[in-house]
Amino acid sequence: MQNKVQLNIADAKQNNWVDRLAPNWAKPYLRLMRLDRPIGVWLLFWPCAFSLFLANIAQEEFSINFYYLILFLLGAIIMRGAGCTFNDIVDKDIDKKVARTRLRPIASGQVSTKKAIFFLILQLLIGLIILLQFNNFTILLGATSLILVVIYPFMKRITWWPQLFLGLAFSWGALMGWAAIFGSLSLAPILLYFGSIAWTIGYDTIYAMQDIEDDAMIGVKSTARLFGKHTKKIVALFYFAALFLWALAGYFAGAKTWLFLLLFIPLIFLLWQVKTLKPNDNKGALKRFKANHYVGLTLSLALIVEGVL
Repeated sequence: MQNKVQLNIADAKQNNWVDRLAPNWAKPYLRLMRLDRPIGVWLLFWPCAFSLFLANIAQEEFSINFYYLILFLLGAIIMRGAGCTFNDIVDKDIDKKVARTRLRPIASGQVSTKKAIFFLILQLLIGLIILLQFNNFTILLGATSLILVVIYPFMKRITWWPQLFLGLAFSWGALMGWAAIFGSLSLAPILLYFGSIAWTIGYDTIYAMQDIEDDAMIGVKSTARLFGKHTKKIVALFYFAALFLWALAGYFAGAKTWLFLLLFIPLIFLLWQVKTLKPNDNKGALKRFKANHYVGLTLSLALIVEGVL
């Protein structure tokens, strides 16, 4: 029964590693963390990597701190899981009414709300252990992000801009990497943060296009509904703002040439998304949303090349 349910989940790849390798008792909890759909982990991790590599550029000698990089990756896995668990607890009644989400573990009854709360607490404790490996300023900064994590699930009920609040939370790592290196913040990571927020609004608007009809019926708000027929143009503006702010962040961190040249590679991925985006094409929207993994990867590589050369 577990495998049959998973095969019908709209945005999960069939025969993913959770289906194939995880014991049956663990599958609902791994799906609650969305570990059968790892794109969210990468989208949470990449701003952390951006920030760490940007901080390395600002140092006299470029040297990647792999220990911090691994901590950020582990933190992204755990905190994305915690965020999804909390979101599903809050949204369980809404999820039952949306085709794409009705088979999520809590909405479908695979995991009780009580068990989900205990699982959430466990994830938060693991996240705290990871966070305590950093300096005091970074610990305080990371703890502050929980405010955004808590309020995000409620935003779709009261504002047309829940994607903005997701951006505020999901882009927090753009501050964390710099803070981990310097124990403070400056203009460069702040610009990086705002650029990452613009990027998140763009890609999550594309993601929300999958749910426009269901959201309209149950009264859930989103930028995809707000932008309507102007979605492509507005997403393009947010993507342009992201690239511009990322370039400014690099400039204030001391980047010279390579970063600005190599920004054309993530630009190509972003242009492709906007140019080929079609309304009422759920599979196409999901594919273009997932392509943002390569935006994050290529920007990270651009920052590394700038620092090395």
